[in-house]
Amino acid sequence: MRKPRREHGAAGDEDFRQAVADVVPLKRERRHALKGPPPAPHAVQRRRDERAALHESLHAPFSIEDALDSGEELSYLRDGLPRQVLRRLRRGHWVVQASLDLHGMNRVVAAEAVAAFLRAGAARGARCVRIVHGRGLGSKNREPVLKAKLGKWLPPRDEVLAFCQAPAVHGGSGALLVLLKGSLKGSDPFSSRKGV
Repeated sequence: MRKPRREHGAAGDEDFRQAVADVVPLKRERRHALKGPPPAPHAVQRRRDERAALHESLHAPFSIEDALDSGEELSYLRDGLPRQVLRRLRRGHWVVQASLDLHGMNRVVAAEAVAAFLRAGAARGARCVRIVHGRGLGSKNREPVLKAKLGKWLPPRDEVLAFCQAPAVHGGSGALLVLLKGSLKGSDPFSSRKGV
């Protein structure tokens, strides 16, 4: 069934004429024609992406990879061990079995605490421990004094195989993960099982 066609009659035409009665056509010289090709479209999403990348680079915390690139990460691997050990330590391959927080300690007290902590950890057969040295925000020059000291204290210690900056979940740039020698009964540090 067809719908009946609406007739626009004189009443509709008259309404239109009244609506446009005050309209004046543009004069020829006021019209603007485009010269040349039309302008290129704006890459709005690209600009947003670039702004987001800039904001992230200025405000995001450093990742371990960023620290490696900048040379700020404190790390050590005992001679003769494969680089894979350090990579595994960085990635959290071993479960952190004990932790020592050095906040509020001076250099002398911290050195004694670290030595006792490492001896006790090795005696218990701990494989991976964490030492929180802080970011130095409370120090005189706002530099991590104890972090630099750990870089000197740890390598000579017999029980230390490797250490590196902790992942963010374990303190990031304010902490170190330390891989210790296993006890004689302990398992191989190169084993692929978690928590070994």
